[in-house]
Amino acid sequence: MSDPILFYEEYLAYGFLSNFAACPILLKGQLWPTTEHYYQAQKYAGTAVEEIIRQAYSPMMSKELTRLPQYPARADWDAIKDDVMRSALRAKFAQHDHLRTLLLETGDALLVEHTANDTYWADGGDGGTGSLGKNMLGKLLMEVRAELRRT
Repeated sequence: MSDPILFYEEYLAYGFLSNFAACPILLKGQLWPTTEHYYQAQKYAGTAVEEIIRQAYSPMMSKELTRLPQYPARADWDAIKDDVMRSALRAKFAQHDHLRTLLLETGDALLVEHTANDTYWADGGDGGTGSLGKNMLGKLLMEVRAELRRT
């Protein structure tokens, strides 16, 4: 197996793997500026807040809006968030041929969102060893990569 691929910032190496990368996706009949916009907005699917987040001027702003107390997330969010992210990633790599190629070119490398800021989606700063973080984004990216290989 090749060395792990660590990614985080959208403007650095392997930044296309980041949800902040400027790669619009079409889902639910709407164009979403980034997968982050889509993911964050689904905490409020079917409400006016969903559209507010879709129109946020940056992926960071889409994330920050969800932290406002007047916007509580839907009750089932923890149960569905992985599926929402999976849908966003599938759309991203299905709708952008060059991104699909780049993802497939990562071969069998372990993909790791590397930051101490997140222990669910990222590695918690442990480099993908699993001692601090779950690296769920990396795991879902590898799942999508495997699906793309089969098609």
